[in-house]
Amino acid sequence: MGSNSGGALHTEAEARVSAVDHGLTVGDGVFETLKADQGTVFAVTRHLERLARSARGLGLPEPEESMIREAIAETVAANDAHDFARVRVTYTAGPSPLGSERGYGEPTLVVAIGPVPRPAESTSAITVPWTRNERSAIAGLKTTSYAENVVALARAKAAGATEALFADTQGRLSEGTGTNVFLVIDGELKTPALTAGCLAGVTRALVLHWTAAMTPTTPPLPATSSLPATESPTLPFSALLSADEIFLTSTLRDVQAVTELDGKPVGTGTIGPVTTAVRALFHQQAATTPDPH
Repeated sequence: MGSNSGGALHTEAEARVSAVDHGLTVGDGVFETLKADQGTVFAVTRHLERLARSARGLGLPEPEESMIREAIAETVAANDAHDFARVRVTYTAGPSPLGSERGYGEPTLVVAIGPVPRPAESTSAITVPWTRNERSAIAGLKTTSYAENVVALARAKAAGATEALFADTQGRLSEGTGTNVFLVIDGELKTPALTAGCLAGVTRALVLHWTAAMTPTTPPLPATSSLPATESPTLPFSALLSADEIFLTSTLRDVQAVTELDGKPVGTGTIGPVTTAVRALFHQQAATTPDPH
């Protein structure tokens, strides 16, 4: 893994962040995960726009977009042996007192990269009893405060799954630890609205945008399908149990079918036709539009 911090490239062993950095001590920071596919970084503009929104939501100074773009390009170029990689941009409040109060120094910016496997077409997930707080001060922000995701994902891994799904405090479906969730119910493709406390995922937004052009006659969709995908502000957590298809979206998963939930098959236990069509559309669009605005 190589990284770019302090305005210079460093190896993983050389990179240093202050022991009193507020991102380390209290999780006072924001981040973005981007994918680099054979050196091409996908959706940079959308990711950096969300990074800026998250920073504003925490009250951090606006990050300098041009500097981050340059750091991403330099980091990826210095690691051109990676076929498929995660690019992580972390932006924190910088060195601060050992408590919740912020200091007044410069923010910390780190861009790092590491190889990851290409995503499988399907996976398994579990539900967890913990909830997303849709009224939290950091709801909808991609912050470095990820401890509850670590706990939930560890439970999923122990169960042989790769993702854990949360409800919000009102019993609505919210999101996964690092994914958004789409359901096909009676032919209709739905995803939770942002009011359920889920992150405004970049891949989620692109699926909503790109499926707007799909119709029930788009192969291989069944004639009973209702598209495009829609956001539902009242989608109950229990809808997972009656879904004909479930798929996850994220930067490193793209569109990934969930064929097993809590140890039981979803629908027929295979990748469904709506998921297949959306996945194909996403890959087609992403290949021709590497930085969709």
